[in-house]
Amino acid sequence: MRPATAVLAAALTSTLPADPTRQALGYPSLFLLVLVGALLPVVPTGALVSAAAVVAFHRTEPFSLLLVFVTASLAAFLGDAALYWLGRRGLRSRNGSRWLKAIRSRAPEERLEQAQEKLAGHGVAVLVLSRLVPAGRIPVMLACLLAEWPLRRFSRGNLPACLAWAVTYQVIGILGGSLFSEPWEGVVAAIALTVLVGAVPGVVRRVR
Repeated sequence: MRPATAVLAAALTSTLPADPTRQALGYPSLFLLVLVGALLPVVPTGALVSAAAVVAFHRTEPFSLLLVFVTASLAAFLGDAALYWLGRRGLRSRNGSRWLKAIRSRAPEERLEQAQEKLAGHGVAVLVLSRLVPAGRIPVMLACLLAEWPLRRFSRGNLPACLAWAVTYQVIGILGGSLFSEPWEGVVAAIALTVLVGAVPGVVRRVR
């Protein structure tokens, strides 16, 4: 948790509108962190987008929230596309690849079987919803890989998924930002809401 918190703090510092140079660095930093978070589970991308939305909500510059939305959704889409492409390369390779192994390691067998059943019954709709469910993205992505979906078909379903994901976490940030007059208070509230949303499915599964 400490490295992720440090990364998040650095990202928030870069997005604060203290001067034009810092503003110019903020959106590229957000893009890069969300892109890396789509490839590697080391960056809390949902919390990052929510926190960036809080900062944008308290800005006076026009289109700040729109820029956060475009930056986050584009980075998530490209990161997913890159990971899916690497996974397809691993499937075609005789010896597999470390990326495919990483995807498999993050998709428990039970979750994968559920994803395959839902994907067979509902198609692209499952892909769209998978990004809104904590820990749901990778099992559905692996199910698409095993079903031999081409990258183009996966991308068509993943685009609305990334847009919906960016909107959801941005709304969480806006709600957090609207409750407090100070941006840092809204950031704390947004991160707390994001953590709570992410923890609920795991608690429900354990209770069951």
